Amino acid sequence: MDSLGEWSWPGQGAVAAEVLPPPWVPAFPPRLEPAASPAAPLAGGRARRVLITTLLCSLLAVSVALSLQGRLGLAHLLGISTAPPPDRALSLQSTLASEAAPLPALSSVSHDSAGSSIDTASYSSVALHHEGSFYVYLPPGYAETSRHYPVLYLLHGNSQPATAFLELGLQEELDQLIARHLIPPMIAVMIQGGPGSNNWRNIDGMHYESYVLEVQELIDRMLPSIPARTARAIAGDSMGGYGAMNVALGNPYRFGTVESWLGFFNGLGGELHSDRPIISRLGLHAFVYGGESDHIADPSENAPFAAVLRAEGARAESAVYAGGHTMETLAAHLGSMLAFAGRALREGERAGTPQTTTVSDVSSKTTVAG
Repeated sequence: MDSLGEWSWPGQGAVAAEVLPPPWVPAFPPRLEPAASPAAPLAGGRARRVLITTLLCSLLAVSVALSLQGRLGLAHLLGISTAPPPDRALSLQSTLASEAAPLPALSSVSHDSAGSSIDTASYSSVALHHEGSFYVYLPPGYAETSRHYPVLYLLHGNSQPATAFLELGLQEELDQLIARHLIPPMIAVMIQGGPGSNNWRNIDGMHYESYVLEVQELIDRMLPSIPARTARAIAGDSMGGYGAMNVALGNPYRFGTVESWLGFFNGLGGELHSDRPIISRLGLHAFVYGGESDHIADPSENAPFAAVLRAEGARAESAVYAGGHTMETLAAHLGSMLAFAGRALREGERAGTPQTTTVSDVSSKTTVAG
């Protein structure tokens, strides 16, 4: 398999390069935070009436909450939020549906001599309104231990199957890195997307971003994952590289590590800027790279985007490697990308213990920024 699908970058070839993002990658709208305006002072009589009304409403809310046997909760009725700000993509309806739905069963696909295995599962996706599926890498020793694992989520390129990552050598690379103690034992989830350039977005009736979060929630219920932001990484190639960055920035409380392999970043600058308070407080590990002779995803975008990531508080690196928009380029650097993600996940497991997360094969870079 030597291509990444039929998707092609608009503006390449005989047509002049576009100045603005192509229409199928619209800019994200800015987040709208509720504005708190100072209340004007109330006159004495009016203030008393407002106070009495407020107390009566509170008593009514308590009565309703008790009559509903706590199903809604007083905090909900009074508008008090006890959770972090919601992520963009997954609606309340989808979340409740995924919690109520039965868990899909994993079916074994293969085992290798190192002791790892590949399983698969399919289920009725609320986000997609049809079947969703994914493949799972389970590390050596998984069946003999009670430990919990960090998780790497992988998004494929246009018109690829999720198993494209296995064709790249994902299982063997993870086996070797774990055996050499370069990364912690981890679970890897390869999500099967749909046909065409959906970019793992919620757009035009397609809800592939919500689908990614739906799978993430299922994995936390199905498998012994570490259900924490610092123990989740997301990466992808080509369209999946854009998708990984899109999902990570749109849902900054979910993922602590993100990688884009031969990807692009149209329309993500504003989203990244709006995440600055979260990234500055919680941190974000990022690696983005392009191919020197890539005529589909412009490699010159990687260093500037990494610089913006760093300016907003992330620990970001970038590179341009020799090669084009091909499976060979991806395979050549798969081990380094898995090592970067694994080291960042290990750092998350260690609850803040400093550790360097750099790639090792810098000698093959033609351009490096970071």
